[in-house]
Amino acid sequence: MSKMARLIYKLQTISSLSSSRCFSSSSLQANKVAVVLSGSGVYDGSEIHEASACLVHLSRHGAQVSIFAPDKPQLHVSNHVKGEVMEGETRNVLVESARIARGAISSLSELKADSFDAVVFPGGFGAAKNLSSFAVDGDKMSVDGEVERVIQDFKKSKKPMGFCCISPVLAAKIIPGVQVTVGQDSEQDGKWPYSGTAGAIQVMGGQHINREINEIHIDSKENVVTTPAFMCNAPVHEVYDGIGNLISTLVKMTKSS
Repeated sequence: MSKMARLIYKLQTISSLSSSRCFSSSSLQANKVAVVLSGSGVYDGSEIHEASACLVHLSRHGAQVSIFAPDKPQLHVSNHVKGEVMEGETRNVLVESARIARGAISSLSELKADSFDAVVFPGGFGAAKNLSSFAVDGDKMSVDGEVERVIQDFKKSKKPMGFCCISPVLAAKIIPGVQVTVGQDSEQDGKWPYSGTAGAIQVMGGQHINREINEIHIDSKENVVTTPAFMCNAPVHEVYDGIGNLISTLVKMTKSS
């Protein structure tokens, strides 16, 4: 093994040992929070800034975080420079999500609600392509079986769930009458290019509540917290602040439940 190869191996080993700590900076009383990813990259997976914001804010609150993703092929692979589908390319959702998780990740099939205090779903088109079929089927969408199981189990356990960006469609499909936000239900000078999502939520039986980027909506009955994030072409710091409000609220909900 060359000197450079040994150095790379050493760095990877150190990184792996660090990642195995599950992003925890906590005491024995730490909240245990599951984060569900859908790949790596806004057009075909998790929105990386949103996923990172979730992890940063959870770390600030001393949460013990475990990351999960479905172990299955992506719907497709996108060229993020051109915004086009790369024909003939195939990637695995779990493997791609591991890029964000720094390798510390498990298959979604291993996520059990009774082992956690809360769950968070960052956005990105992966939520609409890999966690569900919303990108293809709209309000007639189906939800990945493991994703549905997780949401149903947290609902039955009355444990808080957080959804960012477009991922609230998952809650709208599975939880009848749930109140969520994906921002505004009508375009404002082009500011909200995905406002049609709010209409789909209504058709699926959910209730859409208008909120700004740095705001959240709390459905206290269903223990669901949502924030618009990048449903609007907003400055990153506003998305970061909105997700911060979501995480702070989830943490408070776990302590009061």
